[in-house]
Amino acid sequence: MEINFEMRKLNEILKALPWTFEVHGVQDNGVQNVHLDSRSVQTGDAFVAVRGSISHGHNFIASAIENGATVIFCEKIPKGLSTKVTYIVTTDLVSKLAQIAQAFYGNPSKFINLVGVTGTNGKTTVATMFFNMLRAMGVSCGLMSTVKICLNELTINTSLTTPDIFSVYQYLKMMVDQDFNHAIMEVSSHAIDQGRVAGLEFAVAAFTNISHDHLDYHKTFRSYLETKQRLFTDLSPKAVAITNVDDRNGEVMTQLSKAKIKTYGLRNVADYKAKLLEFDFSGMHIQIASHDFYTHLVGKFNVSNLLAVVAIADQLGFERMEVLTKLSQVKTAPGRFELVRNPQKDITSIVDYAHTPDALENVLKTIDQVNKHRGKVITVIGCGGDRDRTKRPLMAKVASRYSNQVILTSDNPRSENPEAILDDMEEGVEIDAKRKVLRIADRKSAIENSSYDGTKARCNTSGW
Repeated sequence: MEINFEMRKLNEILKALPWTFEVHGVQDNGVQNVHLDSRSVQTGDAFVAVRGSISHGHNFIASAIENGATVIFCEKIPKGLSTKVTYIVTTDLVSKLAQIAQAFYGNPSKFINLVGVTGTNGKTTVATMFFNMLRAMGVSCGLMSTVKICLNELTINTSLTTPDIFSVYQYLKMMVDQDFNHAIMEVSSHAIDQGRVAGLEFAVAAFTNISHDHLDYHKTFRSYLETKQRLFTDLSPKAVAITNVDDRNGEVMTQLSKAKIKTYGLRNVADYKAKLLEFDFSGMHIQIASHDFYTHLVGKFNVSNLLAVVAIADQLGFERMEVLTKLSQVKTAPGRFELVRNPQKDITSIVDYAHTPDALENVLKTIDQVNKHRGKVITVIGCGGDRDRTKRPLMAKVASRYSNQVILTSDNPRSENPEAILDDMEEGVEIDAKRKVLRIADRKSAIENSSYDGTKARCNTSGW
């Protein structure tokens, strides 16, 4: 979906920029949108040619102009200037993206209760449940999650946990223009490190947990942790920081924050507590602050996710009983412990996007607790290519520990050889577990094989 705003004069935008720059070309031309991706540019748009981790935006200036760009922000004058284009030349564009976004779109986060959710696991579930809960209350709300952007019932598909900074500002401006009071977004460590949330004013930021992930990008766990910590360190004193104290780094996450700090947890002393009373594959009976609560979600990790939503809603002033009533009706995000039943064959399939060893262990432990060894557990699992290789053997090790059978398969190998990825995974399988591990690189065949039932398959869990 292309977002079009009222065209603004370039000279008005330039007046709002707080740093020096050179202008080559006219300044009274109109600008429609601003983009970092030359492929998204349309007639009347501006293109910002920043230096990326893989390529430099300067290499795509010609492409942006061909697609209709009339304004180019760059760090050096390109060869072959077009007389139809205005060039804004400055230094270190990466550090100035937030100011460009604010100059063009204003600062929409000032006028909306913006909630950011970060953590290794649980971001999508927490953000989606909060959004669905508010919609069930009849409250207008925006959502920026892993796979889609939602503005009430309008859905825009995306492929990044957090869109680029100009898209974020665009979506927030759309929400403010439509009189939304609330928005919630997943905030990944990549987004924080790459400045995709720079300049935003969060009313609430919540931390779910942190475990082994993205070390291909951050190199060390400490770097990964410190990157996520910046979301809370940058909060204003008017904001609220909500953290999971059951995670050993929960308090570390907020230790430098100037915001008001609130905690939640199942095991440790916290502002928001819950107790899991009963559960099976159909849902859980929970007690939250002396209130009995039933949900279709399953697993202790989802009790924690629910507590995070309750804490966020409470800090934003929503009435507790209405929150719990509506939460009991909402479903989990697609691909998050999503049940598919086959009563005829007595098979329960569970689709989960578990992409870290910790998340996979949580899912399989939950299945083990509900299943109580009454049926066979088959796990179909793959690891993505061109991503953190160090977690591949750990994923396979966890899968083989909690399953009767494991099928290693392909999951978006990107530029890598799928068999090489399976080699990495298989290295983690312990010797006495190798007999129950199969390799089927073709994903469709792997899933079809998982439903083969030599005995009786009660659980077919697919972590991907």
